[in-house]
Amino acid sequence: MKQSKLLQQTGQFLLLVCLCGVPAFRAHAAPQTKSLDIYFIDVEGGQSTLFVTPGGESLLIDTGWSDNNNRDADRIAAAAKRAGVSKIDYVLLTHYHTDHAGGVSQLVAKIPVGTFIDHGPNRETAGETQKNFDEYLKVVSATNAKRIIAKPGDALPLQSMHVEVVSGDGNAIDNPLPGAGQPNPACASSAKFAVDPSENARSLGVLITYGKARILDLGDLSSAKELNLVCPNNKLGQVDLLVVSHHGSDYSNSPALLTAIAPRVAVMDNGAKKGGSPSSWDAVHGSPRIQDLWQLHFADAGGKAHNSSDELIANPDGPDAANYIKVSVSPDGSMDVFNSRTTKTKHYAASAPR
Repeated sequence: MKQSKLLQQTGQFLLLVCLCGVPAFRAHAAPQTKSLDIYFIDVEGGQSTLFVTPGGESLLIDTGWSDNNNRDADRIAAAAKRAGVSKIDYVLLTHYHTDHAGGVSQLVAKIPVGTFIDHGPNRETAGETQKNFDEYLKVVSATNAKRIIAKPGDALPLQSMHVEVVSGDGNAIDNPLPGAGQPNPACASSAKFAVDPSENARSLGVLITYGKARILDLGDLSSAKELNLVCPNNKLGQVDLLVVSHHGSDYSNSPALLTAIAPRVAVMDNGAKKGGSPSSWDAVHGSPRIQDLWQLHFADAGGKAHNSSDELIANPDGPDAANYIKVSVSPDGSMDVFNSRTTKTKHYAASAPR
């Protein structure tokens, strides 16, 4: 009986220890983030944007420039390490210009890639662009990576966020996305734009939905092709975050597009001497819901009148600091934007229900 009573007391003591220990472990556990983290990597006026979901699934849109002693590949690899990513699941090339696809071979030498996504054959067959495309195909073959040729209307096979292709190879989606389709009043006064024969017009554009948040990246899609998405009716609907098209070039970001999509926050991946034109800056700032336009560089072309305030610029004083912008998007549509230069974060509340 004494032995039985002792065992009973011992069991009660151990149970008490276990129960007391549970809250302690929970209290010290690392908090689980639920944000989609987007790293706008400074590739000096090219594009390279890394999306990482809470579960670690990753999408890289474009790979920056070639050459430059592996500069852009090193910066992408550093961003991936910062995000806790050891492999990039998907690399999407918007088009084959050197500032977007030139860095493919250098990237795969730094970090493995699972699947490449593109718009299909190169349509600008002269010079550097064809060289980039040929090198890209060699990389896909040599690494045994999967390749997806995506078309407007396709949903890409990511699990943690919905990625729908809205433009590609010169074509646009035929039908409005859910909730879109309203007439766009800005179309009536829109300028007529010349046909762009370059790869820019072939850009693979995507609309990313994460929870209630909507994020648009059209690569370098030129203005004539933008109108196919928003005129006479807005096929895209409003967005929360815009990757400013074509680095803020004169040839993109038409007022008709910006009026239709009405971003709340925009990020421009310009360089000091590339992109950031006054006309694009004005179009973004003139859009109906804009709160802030963030820039990777101070744009020399814009002067003080056409650049954002200093705290919204990652690299105001020269081309080589490699400061980045990180946007953390919550499922409710709220966003936090971090400037690595200032180490400060600005919060944007979720928008009212559409």
